Amino acid sequence: MPSSPIASVLFVCVHNAGRSQMAAGFLGHLAGDRIEVRSAGSLPGDQVNPAAVEAMAEAGVDISGQNPKILTTEAVQASDYVITMGCGDACPVFPGKKYLDWALEDPAGKGVASVRPIRDEIRTRIETLITEIDARYGAEAK
Repeated sequence: MPSSPIASVLFVCVHNAGRSQMAAGFLGHLAGDRIEVRSAGSLPGDQVNPAAVEAMAEAGVDISGQNPKILTTEAVQASDYVITMGCGDACPVFPGKKYLDWALEDPAGKGVASVRPIRDEIRTRIETLITEIDARYGAEAK
């Protein structure tokens, strides 16, 4: 019987087309249903960056079906963690949320070879985040 998620995480970048989509993809892939995942952008793009899609596919994570979404106040309010990636002051701040700002290079306009190191840095940060969430919320052992 599936249990409800122990925490929810919202990833925010300007276009919701690269960094935040890769982060959401990794979190969903590595944490499964234990952690609820959202992503959004302050000025969402038309599509997910094809180089990000390709780089993630190489890592065994399919984000090809994702679409950039607009950042809403409701998405922030519904999240335990709000992780920004270069969205500046566009993200609303609410008490009781854990805010993190990840300084990551923007993959926009870059080829897949240039996106791979960004992808790998995101995966490392996601693995650390999962460990922190498990420690904070006491995830059940699988």
